[in-house]
Amino acid sequence: MTLRVPYIADESIERDAEALLVQFAHARGVAIGPPIPIEDIVEKHLKLHVEFDDLHRLLGVPRGGFGTEPDIFGAIWLETGEIIIDESLDPDVRPAIEGRYRFTLAHEGGGHWRLHRPLVEANSGQESLFGNTRPPIVVCRSSQSKERVEVQADLYASCLLMPRKLVLHAWRDRFGNDDPRILRRKDRIVVPCDVDEEIATVVRSFDQTRDNEVLEHFARPFAKQFMVSPIAMRIRLERLGLLHREVPRQRSLLLRS
Repeated sequence: MTLRVPYIADESIERDAEALLVQFAHARGVAIGPPIPIEDIVEKHLKLHVEFDDLHRLLGVPRGGFGTEPDIFGAIWLETGEIIIDESLDPDVRPAIEGRYRFTLAHEGGGHWRLHRPLVEANSGQESLFGNTRPPIVVCRSSQSKERVEVQADLYASCLLMPRKLVLHAWRDRFGNDDPRILRRKDRIVVPCDVDEEIATVVRSFDQTRDNEVLEHFARPFAKQFMVSPIAMRIRLERLGLLHREVPRQRSLLLRS
């Protein structure tokens, strides 16, 4: 099901993720550094129960064709603190996607649990997942990634796994300063104004995909350090204003003045 949630400012989401890290560090008497110990935070600090299972079979949702990625990566029962992550993300079986698993765990155990649990009234009379087939409160599907509830949980996971201060510190370690980097491909396709809009959209989409690949290659060392996917790190660096695919508007105006 899609949980209807109110607007939450990005700054509020980031503050709560930072607060969770502080609480964990204080409770455990440890210093926080990359990679963030997300399993300890979710299971030992927040006391959530995490299992792997075939979520499509469990929820009765058909998978795509052979070789396709699952549509459902995780689900959470907010009333009982139970999280199921699709078995396709098990890092013991597929070590190459550990970053994706960690992000899903942060998305469920950080984003949904911290942000959206207060919206669900507790009902202690209901049995847990493992004693019943009661549906989960939030099912996280890639096909619904633009829903507000999913966008908020994604941002929370990003802030939790890639905290602003630690990313800036890693950036300074690599470059010696806080200056942003602009990676603009020289082989971009210029779309003439008289081209059919449908064709132009396809071309722009292709160009954006190429841009993403370049930026994700650049972000790979940071992704490895924080144990996240290059896609997640690229998005975080862009949101923090450290990585650009165009000259920022303010800066371009300064350059022309």
